[in-house]
Amino acid sequence: MPPTTDPEAPDGRDPAVPSRPGLTPGLRAFADELRAAGHTVHAPDLFDGRTFGSIDEGMTPIRQVGFDELRECGVRVADDLSPGLVYASFSFGVLPAQKLAQTRPGARGALLFYRCLPISGDWAIGPWPDGVPVQIHGMDADPIFVGEGDIDAAREIVAKAGDAELFLYPGDQHYFADSSLPSYDAEATALLTRRVLAFPDRI
Repeated sequence: MPPTTDPEAPDGRDPAVPSRPGLTPGLRAFADELRAAGHTVHAPDLFDGRTFGSIDEGMTPIRQVGFDELRECGVRVADDLSPGLVYASFSFGVLPAQKLAQTRPGARGALLFYRCLPISGDWAIGPWPDGVPVQIHGMDADPIFVGEGDIDAAREIVAKAGDAELFLYPGDQHYFADSSLPSYDAEATALLTRRVLAFPDRI
């Protein structure tokens, strides 16, 4: 999910784009936890209610629609939302969330879970914008986050952005913060959630 937050609103504002498993019960529960802490959370569903039990299953609709097209659908979700948001998402949803955080005027921050795009080189959207804090969360032995180079992209952001944090959790699961999936890690998720809830204090 990609959240956007307005730290000057009394409740904060958090919209969300979907992750590769879809808008699962676990992601809905995570969004509800943010709402319970006083944030407004937008959780659009680009998969029309479908959820997927594995990474391979989740890739099927992405291939059918088209990687770039689905990413841009996620970006367009923000068209009807006010600026001044924190953008957050999980896995595939990081692509539109990170693009919005880097390019949409008024972005106040980003929360990137399980994936991260580089800010230089062929796949880069561009440099990280000044004044936009970011948290990046992943497991230290996740074959996707680590094996596909996302951790290197995250470290580049931390090295070059003015306010960036990379949080690594012990383990090899990709969707470790989704309570509805077998890969769920309750201890890591509790720590991740505390860090996320503290994030608005910095913006």
